[in-house]
Amino acid sequence: MIHGVKVIPLRKICDERGMIMHMLKASDDHFLQFGEIYFSCGYPGIVKAWHIHKEMTLNNAVVVGMVKLVLYDSRPDSPTHGELMELFIGEQNYCLVQIPPGITNGYKAYGDKMAILANCATMPHDRNELIYIDPFKNDIPYDWSVKHG
Repeated sequence: MIHGVKVIPLRKICDERGMIMHMLKASDDHFLQFGEIYFSCGYPGIVKAWHIHKEMTLNNAVVVGMVKLVLYDSRPDSPTHGELMELFIGEQNYCLVQIPPGITNGYKAYGDKMAILANCATMPHDRNELIYIDPFKNDIPYDWSVKHG
């Protein structure tokens, strides 16, 4: 685990009409504050990475499809500096991943349909607090290709 990252199992309430998928409530122990919510959609096999938020905490849950969410601790003063964390989240593993500021993160959608990742961020989008890094040309020790065996 990367220091400060939380993985919280989420509830689905299903019946003959469909389902309710819980994500985040103001009464949750891990709730910090509300900034905005948005949905990031990725086609199967597409990598959407890398991003570092300087101030924003992310609260990610995949409501449709599956993604491989990868986190890299690039914070120089962190006890887990340099560590990678790979999570497979979505319909088959419904959970909330809380990502603190300074964690390099990205995802790759997989399966046979578009994945929809919901992010309930602690602040509205601000281009000046966001760092983009090329998903393939960087010094992050991660290979996005499928690992067989």
